[in-house]
Amino acid sequence: MLTSHSVDGDTLRVPLHHSLDVNTRAAAAVEIEALVHTHKPRHVTVQAPAGEPTPATLRVVVRAHRMCKSLDIPLSLTGATTATQRLFTANTA
Repeated sequence: MLTSHSVDGDTLRVPLHHSLDVNTRAAAAVEIEALVHTHKPRHVTVQAPAGEPTPATLRVVVRAHRMCKSLDIPLSLTGATTATQRLFTANTA
């Protein structure tokens, strides 16, 4: 699902190269969870895909945020439009 990730110091960076749909969102969420458990980062950064992400994409990022929060790992969303960033903030507050 995700074609790449990188670890920069204690930060796990996960770019979402394309918007997800209902058929791919569960696999993407599981993959992000596996990356977090494998690398045990202190921070996670998810790079939003270009353009407006689909609701499924936003849902995956929110799910990853909740999982990270339960592990006391902050997650930030980068590259998102202002509207998407507002939705993310509203759904993770």
